[in-house]
Amino acid sequence: MTKDAQGPDRERLAPDRERLADAVRQVSAVRGRGLRRSVLVGTGLFAAVAVVFGVSLSFGDMVMPIGKVVATLFGGGDGGSQFVVLELRLPRALLAILVGIAFGLSGALFQTVLRNPLASPDLIGISSGASAIAVTAALLFQVSGLALAVSALTGSLVAGAAIHLLAWRQGIAGQRLVLVGIGVGMGLSSIVWYVMARSEVTDAQEAFRWLAGSLNGRSWNQMWPLLIALGLLVPLTVLAAHALRPLQLGDDAAAGLGAKVEGGRLALLGCATALAGVATAAAGPVGFVAFVAAPIARRLVPGRGAALPQAALTGALIVLVADFAAQHLFPVQLPVGVVTSIIGAPYLLLLLARANRVGSGG
Repeated sequence: MTKDAQGPDRERLAPDRERLADAVRQVSAVRGRGLRRSVLVGTGLFAAVAVVFGVSLSFGDMVMPIGKVVATLFGGGDGGSQFVVLELRLPRALLAILVGIAFGLSGALFQTVLRNPLASPDLIGISSGASAIAVTAALLFQVSGLALAVSALTGSLVAGAAIHLLAWRQGIAGQRLVLVGIGVGMGLSSIVWYVMARSEVTDAQEAFRWLAGSLNGRSWNQMWPLLIALGLLVPLTVLAAHALRPLQLGDDAAAGLGAKVEGGRLALLGCATALAGVATAAAGPVGFVAFVAAPIARRLVPGRGAALPQAALTGALIVLVADFAAQHLFPVQLPVGVVTSIIGAPYLLLLLARANRVGSGG
C-alpha cells in the first residue's frame, strides 16, 4: 500500500483514537473522584470515632478535661484518674469500637454477597445461634467467662453452617438463604426463651441483659479476646474480599471471569459469620448494628461496592454513640442494644415499606 493510500486511513482513524482517549480520561476522572470521596469519608468517620472515643473517656460521674485524659493514657495522672480512665472507661470504649467494627464488616459482607438488604446476622439467625448456645451453657451448665464466649462463637458458626446447608439448592440464592435464616432464627429464639423460662428468676434476668446486647461491666477480660480474634479475622476478610467484585456482577459473569463462585462465597460468608460470632460473644447480640452500618456506608460512598472500611468505621461510630447515650442520656443505664434497636427498628420498617411500594415486598 502506498503512502498516499495510507493517508486517508490515518485521517479516518484519528477521530476514533481521540474519542477513545477522551473515554479513558473520563473513566480515570470518575475513578479518581470516587477514590478521593472514599478516602475523605473514611477520614471523616475515623475522626468522628476519635472524637466520640475521647468524649466517652472524659465524661461520666467523674468528668475530666480531655487534656487530663490524654495525660492519663500516656502514664500521667493520679491514682484515681488512672483507675477511672484505664480500668473502667478505656476497655469499655475500646470494646465498643471493636464490636462495631465486627458487626459493621459482617453486615456489609452478608448484604453484598447475598445481594439482599435484609441479610444481616441479627435477622437471619446467626446471632440467634450464638444466643441459644450461650444462654443454654450459662443457665443449664453454669458456664462463664472465656468458655461462655467460646460457646457463643460456636453457636454462631453452627447456625451459619446449618442455614447454609438448608438453603443449598445447586448453589445459594440470597433470598432463599434469608428466608431459611429467619426461620432458623425463630426456632433458636424459642430455645432461648424455653431455657430462660425453666431457670431461676435472677439467672434469667442476667441472661436477659446479655441478650439485649450490653457493654455494662465489660473489662479487659472481654476486650483482649475480641482484639485477638479480629486480628485474625480482619486479614482473612481482606483476602476473601478479592472475590467480592466479581460476585457482585452475578454468578454467571463471575464464573465467566474465572472466579471460583461457590468457594469465594463460602469464604466470605464464613468470615461474616465468624465476625458476628466473636462480637456477640464479647457484648451479646447488639441489635441492628450490622443491619444499618453497611447501607449508611454505601450511601456515603456510592459506587464503591461493599465499602468495607467505611462500614466498619460506621459500625464503630454507631456503637460508641449508642453506648454513650445508653450511659448518660436516660434516667437509668441501659444496655447498648436497646439504643441501637431504637435506631434500627424504624429503618427496618422503612425498608419494608419501600419494598412494598415498588411491588417487591410480597
